[in-house]
Amino acid sequence: MGDRSRVVIAQDGKLALIKRIRNGTTYYVFPGGGIEPGETAEVAAMREAHEELGVNVRLGRLVATDRFNDVTVYFYTAQITGGKFGTGCGPEFQPGRGRGIYEPVWIELEALAGVDLRPRQVSKAILAALTAGEI
Repeated sequence: MGDRSRVVIAQDGKLALIKRIRNGTTYYVFPGGGIEPGETAEVAAMREAHEELGVNVRLGRLVATDRFNDVTVYFYTAQITGGKFGTGCGPEFQPGRGRGIYEPVWIELEALAGVDLRPRQVSKAILAALTAGEI
C-alpha cells in the first residue's frame, strides 16, 4: 500500500466523513485514499473527494500527517466548490469488493465525541483545531 491523501471538509457546523461498516464494526474516516503513480498528494485529495463524495473541492492547507506501516497519510482542509454531496461513484462503492460499506455522511461537530473516528490520534488533533477555530 502506498501513501494516502484525505480531505477535512467542515461546513455549517458539520464535518464530511465516510461511515464505514466492516466486519460488524461501524467507524468513520476522513474521505480519501491512495495516491496514484505520478500524482501529488494534493491532486489525490481532490480526486478522492470527487470519487468518494461526488464533490469538487479547493484545497486549503496541510493540517496533519500520519505514519502507519511505512505509509504516510496527508490531511488537507478543503472547501466544496461544486458537485453533489453523496454521489460518489469510486471503486470502493462497487458491489462485491468485500471491503464493507462506504457511506458519505455529514456529522454535527458536537456529535463527534460519540463516534469512532479514525485514525484516533490524528482525528483528536484535527477536531481540537476545528473546535479552536484554527481550521
